[in-house]
Amino acid sequence: MNVLKKLIDSRVALQHKSLNKSGHNKFAGYKYFELADFLPTVQQIFQEKGLVDVISFTETLATMIVFDIEDGSSVSFTSPMGSANLKGCHEVQNIGAVESYQRRYLYTTALAIVENDVLDAVTGDDAKPVVKEVVKEVVKKVVEKPDQTMLLGKLIEWAEACNTEDELKSIWKSNQSKIDDIKSSDADGYKRLQGRFAELKLKLKGE
Repeated sequence: MNVLKKLIDSRVALQHKSLNKSGHNKFAGYKYFELADFLPTVQQIFQEKGLVDVISFTETLATMIVFDIEDGSSVSFTSPMGSANLKGCHEVQNIGAVESYQRRYLYTTALAIVENDVLDAVTGDDAKPVVKEVVKEVVKKVVEKPDQTMLLGKLIEWAEACNTEDELKSIWKSNQSKIDDIKSSDADGYKRLQGRFAELKLKLKGE
């Protein structure tokens, strides 16, 4: 049995698993798979089928090679590298953010994981024409700012790693323009971000 046969068997096995989408884009009103939602299940299936994946990155390309442990045959998947360029972050934080997203995209491609909520929202038969146009515009805005959801989570992550109030203020100030974008397009996300920063500020003052 070669790697392609094992890979298609793995895809079918994954399709029969019950997976929950923990990612939620409140602005566009749809859920999506985070890496942690499917990776443990994928690794379990790969172990059962005798497959192992190896992921590597260069400045221009993200690559996943899936190997058949038994005969050494392999198949590869690639994705052009992007960049986060988030202000107020160490270079390694920007690299980590990009690599996490690229890993998710590679697994989505290799395992044929379907993200159809956005398409359903636009093309559903029961949707009224006016609603469809509104949703299309929403989706267009999300596509134009693909890093916004990632940025929101990363800002909270970096804030929680701060040791001083000055560090916390620096993160907010350095990312002010992107935070303003979140404020204008995702009121709930901005409220959550603002609230978390306020909580951490009080905590750091107390320390």
